[in-house]
Amino acid sequence: MFLTTFAFAAALFIQETDPAGAQAEPAAADAPVLRLDTIERPAVSDDIVLQSAGQYVGYHRVIGDLRNSSIDSGDDLDQAMDSLSSYLADERLARAWLAYASLVAEQNPQYLDDVREVADYYGTAAAISGLLNDPAYATAFRHSADASATVLDVIDEDSGEIRILGEQFRQAAYDLQRAAWAQRVARDREARLASLSQSGDRPLPLSMEVFNTSFVGGEDGLGAASSEIQSLAALSGPPRLPQPTTNLSLEADLPYEPDRVRIGRILSIAALRAIDDESAYTDQAVAQLLSDPLARRCLSWARVNMAQCIAAGHFKYEDSFCIAQHLLIDVSDCLQAGQSRN
Repeated sequence: MFLTTFAFAAALFIQETDPAGAQAEPAAADAPVLRLDTIERPAVSDDIVLQSAGQYVGYHRVIGDLRNSSIDSGDDLDQAMDSLSSYLADERLARAWLAYASLVAEQNPQYLDDVREVADYYGTAAAISGLLNDPAYATAFRHSADASATVLDVIDEDSGEIRILGEQFRQAAYDLQRAAWAQRVARDREARLASLSQSGDRPLPLSMEVFNTSFVGGEDGLGAASSEIQSLAALSGPPRLPQPTTNLSLEADLPYEPDRVRIGRILSIAALRAIDDESAYTDQAVAQLLSDPLARRCLSWARVNMAQCIAAGHFKYEDSFCIAQHLLIDVSDCLQAGQSRN
């Protein structure tokens, strides 16, 4: 099962040009293609955001595959453990999550226009400095609330999908206690711990090759933020500089307090890419923002707790509980957009 949100990303797909200049055949009509009408994109191999976002799509493909799979043997649990743990190593998932969310933010053309107007008037260097030195700065542009709302919706839905799979594996831990193979004492603890420690050595597949450069919406609401582009009213003076007091929308509807720094980091990545000054400094700024210390630390603890859970387990069915709690539910919590209000 692919996620509703990820039908749009399923389509970080693929229209590649061969050496002779001929284009590959377009994707099937029923496969939506994420396309942006903003700026020309380089090949995915040269773009850290597209590379990382492709890994995030791959991660949710793993989530979807596991939701549709049965657990019939210890090998099934091992494969699930290895597939999920590979994303927790070396801040891979944190970076991939931020990159994907920034592409979601890019589906708000009015926000990108706000950023470009400020950069054009006050200078690219000033805009980059503000975005890099204070991520919350990006939440204060005129149309940032719309971009923030889009991102919050996607983060909330994605986190919920991961948690649903976690509950599925938690229930399996009880159901498997009736299976003879899962009741036997597990003799593979050292092998399992070794596999977890080597998870960062396993390559992550990309789910796209080339990123198209205009947007196609769909009847299912894909890309709703940019399916209808409205012209901005002409400004009578210089573009308004963002003020740090703007509130995020949807806050009252969320079960947690949105983290303005985290949302700002996501919006800042989208904003930096919209400026498109093609400088090494911009690339470095994007790479710096893709590293979220809080998300990285949270996912690192999930990985540590997973290893401790495996080391303490005696039976194979307990692996299902470890996967549920530490590779899924804990990860879902790490990839929220803020702190619980409870």
